[in-house]
Amino acid sequence: MEKIILIVGPTGVGKTSLSIQLAKKFDTEIISGDSMQVYREMSVGTAKVTPEEMQGVKHHLIDYCSYKDDFNVMIFQKEARKIIHELVKQHKIPIICGGTGLYIKSLYYDYEFNDEEKDEDFEAFLKSRSEDECWNMLRIVDPASLEKIHKNNRKRIERALMRAHMGNKKSEAEERQNHQPVFDAFVIGLTADRDYIYQRIDERVDVMMNHHLLEEVSSLITSMDDFKLQSLQGIGYKEWEAYFKKEATVEETVALIKKNSRNFAKRQYTWFNHQMNVHWYDITQEDFRKQIEQDLEEWRKEIIC
Repeated sequence: MEKIILIVGPTGVGKTSLSIQLAKKFDTEIISGDSMQVYREMSVGTAKVTPEEMQGVKHHLIDYCSYKDDFNVMIFQKEARKIIHELVKQHKIPIICGGTGLYIKSLYYDYEFNDEEKDEDFEAFLKSRSEDECWNMLRIVDPASLEKIHKNNRKRIERALMRAHMGNKKSEAEERQNHQPVFDAFVIGLTADRDYIYQRIDERVDVMMNHHLLEEVSSLITSMDDFKLQSLQGIGYKEWEAYFKKEATVEETVALIKKNSRNFAKRQYTWFNHQMNVHWYDITQEDFRKQIEQDLEEWRKEIIC
């Protein structure tokens, strides 16, 4: 089984800097597991790693496509696994760094995505219905799928409706997966006291504003319909819709971004604890990075043996 290193944890906890440190130490490369850093035009709100921060370490799946292009978990899984196979052939242990739980899970476990059948007449019917109508249809035919689909994500709603229409409900397809790992992974989780993490998140959002987050969002929006794009469903972007509708101030929008980021961090802890065997490290401990390196060395020895 191929070996990989996964680095997970809540937003703003320092995953990026750790991944670069470990990549330099173990002479390997990094695959971004972040669903937002794939978009070229979105750097500030995604806290995208800069060329200077990379320190010469090669990063994959960053600036992969335009924010108006389709990108999803199926594309991520295919591309990331291809990169892993290539790096393993070079006797490197790939590092996957990111906090998008579904992306990490689809990579690590035996998730299978099949080409989906379509009914063109039903597709045309869906296109003629409103967002609320499609949402309510999905609530009736596959309510379990609503837990993982945002109400404003028209494409995913239509896709789930099509699957249900063709007799292959999204929720039931996921239940049929075996959920077995396809890689031998050492999963590093970064953590700290919740109040400390929340403080870091708030400070990070302030830094984004100082680095012209509002200007970045303004450059992406050509009409209010752009807020329906998959790329603009991410925290740090979707909250600006009310501002552009003149229904909220900058201060209110920033406060909402901080609140949503804190709530997301809380959900990330719960999600990763339930989905995989994580080795957690407290970032407030002075020697946590040294401990991680030691544990990885021990794990690598086991591999060699």
